[in-house]
Amino acid sequence: MGRFLVVSKLDRLQEYKAIADEYAVGFEINDFYEPRVLDDEKECNRMVELYLKNGVPDGSTMHGAFLDVVVFSNDDQIAEISKLRMRQSVEIAVKLGVVGVVFHTNCNPMLAGELYDSNVVSKTVAFMEELLQEYPTIQLYLENMFDDSPRILEEISKHLCKYQNYGVCLDYAHASISMVPMSDWVETLAPYLKHIHINDNDLKKDMHWALGTGQVDWNQFAKYYRTHFDQCSVLVETTEPEAQIQSLNYLKENFVGLFRD
Repeated sequence: MGRFLVVSKLDRLQEYKAIADEYAVGFEINDFYEPRVLDDEKECNRMVELYLKNGVPDGSTMHGAFLDVVVFSNDDQIAEISKLRMRQSVEIAVKLGVVGVVFHTNCNPMLAGELYDSNVVSKTVAFMEELLQEYPTIQLYLENMFDDSPRILEEISKHLCKYQNYGVCLDYAHASISMVPMSDWVETLAPYLKHIHINDNDLKKDMHWALGTGQVDWNQFAKYYRTHFDQCSVLVETTEPEAQIQSLNYLKENFVGLFRD
């Protein structure tokens, strides 16, 4: 069975640590994706030291840079700063001792077309291969963000699945607001899945609500978990500790054996 995780941030770290201890979950660290942090090496190091001093649970992950990160941009300068941000993220992950880093595809479905899609795939694959080879001990996950279907992630993954440290992060909430049935997302990406993000929403917008407070079908999720996700790490992607506790209790109370503390 994969490990369950909760979002952690330094501003309420002791509360997140209390949740990790009580529910035996890990962290997905969310302090290092903003440009203002990545631009301040001294501050980055200070934040890393705070995590190391307080202890990072085994099996934890980190969310990498994603704001305006477009490694497939036709603007070389934008592509280069995007690559720098991703490399910075992995370097921080190494210092923290986490098992993996989550990045986004960041492809724009409004621009979809044969040339655009080919560019996204080829340039993403080329740079991801560099990172996967350079950091073989860190898992690198690609997440569906704006993706309106699993096709781009599938094409990228066909090229990258030869690397043991590559995997797909299926954001279940993002997929739930697309026009593509969840069964297509799951079955298409199943061979590559290593990490899952879950939270609730109204099936219209990405709300990051506590589990059980929206319209996502969690009975369906439980079935997919048992057939496709049981070896994946699963992040309860709600930021507030109160919503995390509510979500973890919801899993415990409604799906016996799915979440074990």
